[in-house]
Amino acid sequence: MARPALTIALLLKTRDLVEICCQWLPVNRYAPVDLGAVESGQGVVELLSRQREAVDAVVIEQCLLDDKTREALGSEGLLFPAVVVGELMGRVDYHPEEVHLPGDQLEQLGYNVDASISRFLRQGQKDARPEDGAEQNAMPSMDGSAWKLSSRLQERLGYLGVFYKRDPSRFLANLPPDEQRDLVQSLQRTYRDLLISYFRDPAAANQALESFVNTAFFGDLPITRAVEIHMNLIDDFWKQLRLEGHKNDFLQDYRLALLDVMAHLCEMYRRSIPAEVSLTPAAGERRVLTDPEVAP
Repeated sequence: MARPALTIALLLKTRDLVEICCQWLPVNRYAPVDLGAVESGQGVVELLSRQREAVDAVVIEQCLLDDKTREALGSEGLLFPAVVVGELMGRVDYHPEEVHLPGDQLEQLGYNVDASISRFLRQGQKDARPEDGAEQNAMPSMDGSAWKLSSRLQERLGYLGVFYKRDPSRFLANLPPDEQRDLVQSLQRTYRDLLISYFRDPAAANQALESFVNTAFFGDLPITRAVEIHMNLIDDFWKQLRLEGHKNDFLQDYRLALLDVMAHLCEMYRRSIPAEVSLTPAAGERRVLTDPEVAP
């Protein structure tokens, strides 16, 4: 069965990014559409307003999103699953369910688009079934347009969406060798951002952590490979500090970053089991073993 081709709108002020983004969006899964040169946030609002029925998700450059634009997008109901390309600053640029990816890590773009769609749908499901006392309107202006998009994505992707149905052709082990190398190097840059900001800027570190974990989950990165990335970077830091004559014993504190990554990955794999899949038989399906079956 043919895979759904989701339309990904590219809203990029830096024109060089267009070709790079298209390169890292798998054509069997995504149809990237360059909406043309966008110079301002107002241009973003106008373009998305005209294309609201055709767009499934957006890749948008951070410099186009200021407070006024974010407010206009929210008030117009122009909320889409989004990957924000730009510096990790720990702030919300578009809406709370966005994901962030620096311009030098676009090798992970396809995986993060999947993550943004998954987060968008999950938020919609939470809003559809609010729990008592739960915070309402976590995503601003989740109005009819956003609900309609959420339903359309759910219909095209199936009830289980992208979170429960990872694409094996994009697993690290199944990529061509050159793409494997590019992806691992990109993950190393993300993990380096995570370590550098881990104690200095926790909000920015959290965005780097989310990006790393999203790619690791959708790319089925082996846990041993994640540990290897951590150890190699710590080793590089240790050598650099030693050459510069600085103390380096504090580097052991960065084991907390690795534990954080492992905890988030475990949680994603736990939630990747659909709720309707029961690991224990229903009461009516249970069978009481007879004595001969129990006896050794």
